[in-house]
Amino acid sequence: MSVRLAMNRYWSAALVWLCGIKVQVHGDPKLDAPMLWVANHVSWVDIFVLNKVRPTVFVAKSEIRRWPVIGWLVAGAGTVFIERNSRQAIRRVGEQMKQRFDQGHVVGLFPEGTTSSGFDVAPFHSSLFDAAIRAQIDIQPVALRFFHKGRRSIEHAFVGEQTLVGNLWCLLGVRQVLVQVEFLSIISCDRCVELGRARIADYTHGRIRAAVLPGEADAQDGRAH
Repeated sequence: MSVRLAMNRYWSAALVWLCGIKVQVHGDPKLDAPMLWVANHVSWVDIFVLNKVRPTVFVAKSEIRRWPVIGWLVAGAGTVFIERNSRQAIRRVGEQMKQRFDQGHVVGLFPEGTTSSGFDVAPFHSSLFDAAIRAQIDIQPVALRFFHKGRRSIEHAFVGEQTLVGNLWCLLGVRQVLVQVEFLSIISCDRCVELGRARIADYTHGRIRAAVLPGEADAQDGRAH
């Protein structure tokens, strides 16, 4: 692991700790090969939760770069920023993703394009799945579930009219926050090529949504990190 990646992991772990968040890992995250991690998106802290498991290069909307402190930290983690609603931007980001794959990195993607309450998953945009398919990279779906005091919670979701400062204040003001990170079984690159980007986006969405919807998956067991 390079010094930069090690520092990204260190700072991510420190920020998660500062916010009073405990992370539980379920499943088997791929830690030693290029990979596309596809996850649902609940909060800006999702980036640092996943970085704590493995240093990850994320694709994120360009507005995040301008956020105070958080934007600097996200940029320092090697994030690939995308100008939304631009076909040229999607092509450029796809090329940058290919470069990261060639370097052996894992790329993190939040295909909802926005955050949600964490109790459901919005439809996925399929365009950036194409970069992984073209690079013949496996895809691992990841489900994020937030808890507060042992119960599923939407309290820490970064949604609606809430500001970044307001959401950060909420996280800093409470304890007993838990994020379960469930790494679902890997989808092989051959399967991704077979299905194509639209169908693999739908398939990945269905698997993550099944793991996110409240139910039996809410038991707080797993490996604490």
